[in-house]
Amino acid sequence: MSIAKERKAIDAALDEYRKQLDVIPDVLFDVTPEDGGWSFAEVYSHIMQATLGSSIALERCTHGNCEPTKKGINWEGRILLLLGKFPPVKTTVPNAVSDKMAANKISKEDAKNLIIKCRKRIETTMPLIAESSPANRYKHPRMGMLNARQWFKFIRIHLQHHLKQLNRIKNKFNTAK
Repeated sequence: MSIAKERKAIDAALDEYRKQLDVIPDVLFDVTPEDGGWSFAEVYSHIMQATLGSSIALERCTHGNCEPTKKGINWEGRILLLLGKFPPVKTTVPNAVSDKMAANKISKEDAKNLIIKCRKRIETTMPLIAESSPANRYKHPRMGMLNARQWFKFIRIHLQHHLKQLNRIKNKFNTAK
């Protein structure tokens, strides 16, 4: 997929996150479903923090601000990027990530502001990708060493993955009635 197509898909996903904020009932936004899992607020906290963190890694790759390495992406990362989506199995956030940026119960206003920040980061980092060296890589906690293009694709895949999670949470509340 081209950088431009990835950008369109990222923008579409961020548009959907913003749209969902208008339809998720305020009273349910920070409520944990009865059978456990994350609330809507925690999903927004996680995905927007992860998008910002991934955009920082991407930017480090574009500027060559990463330690030189011959290491690359691992098998899990190759599969994810090849499929263009997470496999249909439940995964958990790696401890290295959850320790650094826990999923918090944020407000809808915080979620809106994080979406705006993510859009700005994508807007400023996307133009840098085409000129970046594929040899400049920064470590992903689960997928190995990714270059700027791989980080950009991961952002899209991750955003789309958690949109599905929002639908699962919505279904949990609809069936609980």
